Amino acid sequence: MRMTEQVTVDGEQVTVHRVNNDINGNPRYVVHYLALADTYSEAVRKIHAIGGSKYRSKWYGGGLVFSTYGDIGEDLEQARKA
Repeated sequence: MRMTEQVTVDGEQVTVHRVNNDINGNPRYVVHYLALADTYSEAVRKIHAIGGSKYRSKWYGGGLVFSTYGDIGEDLEQARKA
């Protein structure tokens, strides 16, 4: 299951993809690293701050994945500030 959403992060539209739940049933979302930082390594550091990680699926290169039940936009804003 993949669904695409547009969320507002710091006044900017960011595309987020909803992917299959994790093993515990928590909803997961994938975002491109450029939505968080200019470099991949910096974006990985930022996504780790909110409990996310690298997304290793072949269909989406440069993706970062995180789980949330809350507001996706607020979580990404928090990651950008990390």
